[in-house]
Amino acid sequence: MAYTRGNLAVQPKRKKEVNPLYREKTKVVTRRTGLPMQEKLLYMLTLGVFVLVAATLIWRYVQIYDLNKQAQDLERVISASKKEIAVYQMEKQTLEQQIPEKAKQMGFVEPDEDATIYVPLSGKTTDGDN
Repeated sequence: MAYTRGNLAVQPKRKKEVNPLYREKTKVVTRRTGLPMQEKLLYMLTLGVFVLVAATLIWRYVQIYDLNKQAQDLERVISASKKEIAVYQMEKQTLEQQIPEKAKQMGFVEPDEDATIYVPLSGKTTDGDN
């Protein structure tokens, strides 16, 4: 409040209004101005860099995922191959054990330790007549 003639409680006199029915209103209008071209380009460049970095990261994660999947597939193939090898080794052992029995059935005889076996060469004679 204004200080009027030594008394703070007294309100100053106001100006008399011309037309009490009409009240003048003022409204503040703020207009948004557009961004300058340089600032727009800067924002677009920044956004482009972010998109490029994100795409690179995603691409690298896809590569890593693919390598891990290939490694898992190879491990599965290797374990299946090891199982097959074990089965084939068992079959080999059983067949090796059956060889002497089958040979005896077919009429083969085991040679003595002292005996020397001579195998003639086919198509060649020792006389030199050919």
